[in-house]
Amino acid sequence: MHMPFALNQIDAELAIIDRELLRRSIRSVDTPCGTEIQIGGKPLLAFCSNDYLGLANHPKLIAALSEGARRFGTGSGASHLISGHHAIHDELEAKLASTQAGAIPNARALFFSTGYLANISAITALSLIGKSKTSIYSAALNHASLIDGVRLARGQGSVDLHIFDHHHLAGLEDKLRNDLTPFKLIVTDGVFSMDGDLAPVQELLHLANQYDALLMIDDAHGFGVLGKHGYGILEDQEVCSDRIIYMGTLGKAAGLNGAFVCAHEKIIAWLIQKARPYIYSTASSPALAFAVLRSVSLIEGELGQELRARLHSNIALWKEGSIFIRWNRLKSDTAIQPIVVGSNATALQLARALDQLGYWIPAIRPPTVPKEMARLRMTLSAAHTKEQIQGLCKVLSDLETSLPK
Repeated sequence: MHMPFALNQIDAELAIIDRELLRRSIRSVDTPCGTEIQIGGKPLLAFCSNDYLGLANHPKLIAALSEGARRFGTGSGASHLISGHHAIHDELEAKLASTQAGAIPNARALFFSTGYLANISAITALSLIGKSKTSIYSAALNHASLIDGVRLARGQGSVDLHIFDHHHLAGLEDKLRNDLTPFKLIVTDGVFSMDGDLAPVQELLHLANQYDALLMIDDAHGFGVLGKHGYGILEDQEVCSDRIIYMGTLGKAAGLNGAFVCAHEKIIAWLIQKARPYIYSTASSPALAFAVLRSVSLIEGELGQELRARLHSNIALWKEGSIFIRWNRLKSDTAIQPIVVGSNATALQLARALDQLGYWIPAIRPPTVPKEMARLRMTLSAAHTKEQIQGLCKVLSDLETSLPK
């Protein structure tokens, strides 16, 4: 019996991936999320988690999730528009809307299972506004979920796509100035997930106002971390507009799972009608919604302020101690601190060496980042100690000297 064509083709294409050192693999963690973990019984210091405030294993959230399950059960039972939307979802969405009320007039929030789902839901639904052509302006380094949302939008209607560099907005303004399309949407990360820098939100909002566009911001890596109360990049950059669609993730700094889209109440009403991934997905567990509600209260309260202060202190300590000659530590003031080393081979070699020394920082390679821009995407947490950060700085300095070029 001959092997199916598909399996033969998969073998051939996986061989190419192997030759280019791009094969991805899964590593299973034995312990709860934290800075000190175990993989296969081996202890490692993790500098790769998005648990920026160290809340993913916090006793108060463990208790909240348990209490939520006791009070509301474990599953929702259906999609939000059938019977899966519970009163605790309403309470959570009202709380999430309140976090952005200072930046978005008449704000309303919608709770999603994941940030990926939230982004593709919002973009595909927004592209259906009106009967004419839509122009979408997407930042070149946007997250894959935004890119895929745009791809899906282009597949369902008449969409013109324009890519822009968030470091140089003159090109974006030139395109907007000459765009006669009635509906325009600018889409950007808030904190860029692979570089760690911030989008120029004030400047982007100015362009959106000037050329009558909506501005969608994926603040997956900003919510909980940026701003006085941890409300994210809109609070941090002090903007306010009914043109903004804000997406915040609850599986990173918030320490749990899920995401939300917050916008003017009319936009949220439109998403409920037109966002197919939202309409046809089973609603998230009400127990999870209860725990997220507790997490948001922690983030905006005294504990959240203490954790953000500790995180920013750790970022400053890392930047002071991480000085490289051959490698390029990208300029970032956020918890994401990438070290660009160039080739896939170098990135893999460095990640393996760190693993042997007790550190877990995976190599990030194309297509996640551009070719010849392979890197270690190092992330810091409020839970890291001064000694752990200083130890990593010393190890990396030694490896830069000892590893072959």
